[in-house]
Amino acid sequence: MSSHSSNDEFFTKLASLLETRQQKGHGSIFLTQKRLTHDESTSSKPADFPLADLEPPSAPLPILIRATDGNSQTKDRKKSEKIKLSTVVQPDDLESFYTRYAEICKQGMQALKKRDRSKRKKQKQGKKKAQDDKK
Repeated sequence: MSSHSSNDEFFTKLASLLETRQQKGHGSIFLTQKRLTHDESTSSKPADFPLADLEPPSAPLPILIRATDGNSQTKDRKKSEKIKLSTVVQPDDLESFYTRYAEICKQGMQALKKRDRSKRKKQKQGKKKAQDDKK
C-alpha cells in the first residue's frame, strides 16, 4: 500500500488530475472520504455491547481523503495506469483543508456540461397531452 501524500502534494496532484480530465473532455474522477480510527485492540470492547462502534470517540479523529481517475485495467480498455491519491487530514486542519479542497474542485468542474434533458421533457409533455386528449 502506498503512503499518503501531504496535503499540499495532494492538492497539486488533484489539480493536475482534474486538468488532464478537462483536457480529454471526458472521464470520471472519484472523490471519497472516511474517518480513520485509532488502533485499539478489539478485545478491549465489551462483547455485551454490540453497538460499541457507534459510540462517539473521546478525541476527534483524522479523515482520509482519496481521489482516483477511475481507470482500471480491463479487457476492453487500454491498459492505462490508475491514478490513486490519498491524504490524511488532522482534525485541527479540517476547516482550512476543506476550504482549499472546495476551491480546487470548483476549478476542476468548470468544464462540466449540463445534461441535455430536452428529449425527456418532450416525451413527458407528449404523454401528458395524450392523457389529456383521452379525458
